[in-house]
Amino acid sequence: MMKQIKSLGVMIDCSRNGVYQVATLKKLFLLLAKMGYNYVQLYTEDVYTLEDEPYFGYLRGRYSKADFKELDAAAQKCGLELIPCIQTLAHLSGITRWGQYSDCTDTGDILLAGEEKTYSLIEKMFSVCAECFTSRRINIGMDEAHMVGVGKYLDKYGYEDRFQILLKHLQRVNAIAQKYGFSPMMWSDMFFRLANNGEYYCAEDTIPQEVKSLVPENVSLIYWDYYGTEKSHYDAMIRAHRQFSNPVIFAGGAWSWSGFTPANRFSIRANELAIRSCLENGIEDVFITCWKDDGAECSLFASLPSLFAAAQFACGNFDMQDIARRFQSFFGVDFDTFLALDDVDLHPGELKNPSKYLLYSDPFFGFLDRTTIGIAPGAFSAVKERLQAGTKSGKYGYIFRTLMTLCDVLEKKATLGLRTREVYRRRDREELAALVEDYRATERYLEVFYKCFSAQWDRECRENGFENHDIRFGGLLRRLRHCREILSDYASGKSAAIPALEEDILPYLSAADGDALMYNDWLYMSSVHPRT
Repeated sequence: MMKQIKSLGVMIDCSRNGVYQVATLKKLFLLLAKMGYNYVQLYTEDVYTLEDEPYFGYLRGRYSKADFKELDAAAQKCGLELIPCIQTLAHLSGITRWGQYSDCTDTGDILLAGEEKTYSLIEKMFSVCAECFTSRRINIGMDEAHMVGVGKYLDKYGYEDRFQILLKHLQRVNAIAQKYGFSPMMWSDMFFRLANNGEYYCAEDTIPQEVKSLVPENVSLIYWDYYGTEKSHYDAMIRAHRQFSNPVIFAGGAWSWSGFTPANRFSIRANELAIRSCLENGIEDVFITCWKDDGAECSLFASLPSLFAAAQFACGNFDMQDIARRFQSFFGVDFDTFLALDDVDLHPGELKNPSKYLLYSDPFFGFLDRTTIGIAPGAFSAVKERLQAGTKSGKYGYIFRTLMTLCDVLEKKATLGLRTREVYRRRDREELAALVEDYRATERYLEVFYKCFSAQWDRECRENGFENHDIRFGGLLRRLRHCREILSDYASGKSAAIPALEEDILPYLSAADGDALMYNDWLYMSSVHPRT
């Protein structure tokens, strides 16, 4: 009989623009418990209240102590352990932007290791978690601190081996954790990156023995991996983590952080391989991450197929037909219908997100326009038809309706820049006049999509963070109108040329024409101008 995962959880990102309402999280808790999960990690960078720290989570929709206690009680009621998931080194741009934290900022979003004010702040984090959470497990983060020790730390202390900076900081944080009775876990990537020239996924025995021996034995290491498509890859990385004497936890992903759409098919395939490897290699604690990078556009519930399948894998069921039947019985929605949410990206099963970058791509300066070559007319309309069945679900129909309206926008917008340049280069003023109507239609469809997306946000998230989407949608709408006016002037003979359309669009990196990409940075996809 195949082993089963003993401890199975989900990590919910509440820090990347979207802070989920307490009621939303309670709904998900109930579903997760029924699916077979036994814990939840609540990822909160600075979106919670700290004593005497008014700028910690300031204007970010932070949770109060009462919110945390209510969520902890709700989790316990349905049999879940609610584990705080915080950051104690990097990923704290929410506070490092404020001058009040300059004394404990190294560089960027990284706290200043070795600074007593830093540890005073971290102790307040643990104090709140100890007061509000029943669990005495805690995720202390410490991932992706690539520039640790090269900012204010370098100025203050001079150059020091970054391994030593990280380890000394970890020891201080671990001492605070023990003071409050917590057993910490942390993301493992920094140990590997510092030993392998920045590379995490490296299975070689390259961690120096002196480092292995210095890592506190009570700290569990989280091997996170959302990308692997070969079981041998996971096997090798688990062996690499066994170099340490520390307990190892595996974190997979329910892809929901690359735009408005999930990537359930890819998530299911990757998690199947990963969990098979965990079962065979003796990893007994697994959790699935639901990150929300660059805006939290994707509904929290859009990843239900990935979460359901992972729970089935964890108990040894890898029969996808049986999993699909169980899913429909559980949620009242056909499994394949839910998977159709992936199709808005036109490349289901692959990690590509054209639906986001083509939405925000500039009509005149769209440097990714060449990736749209080959998109057939009606492609997004066909996806919209496949989503129609999902609108019949009372609980989740709003997710389908939102993405259907996105399909309407993309049917006009996806190739708009490419078509604009082609028609302009032919100097066909009559055809350009006709193309102007596609701009008008895109603007109308965008208004409808905005209303649906806004309603989805209001249903799941707090108001904080939506101002970013107002800026994004508003900027896109204004830009479309401006480009339309320029085209209209040229088509009517009021202007002799459109200089912006004279410049060629070059291939992006080594991507072939028509080859979609994964590109998830709104600021860069909407403009080629640098941030500063």
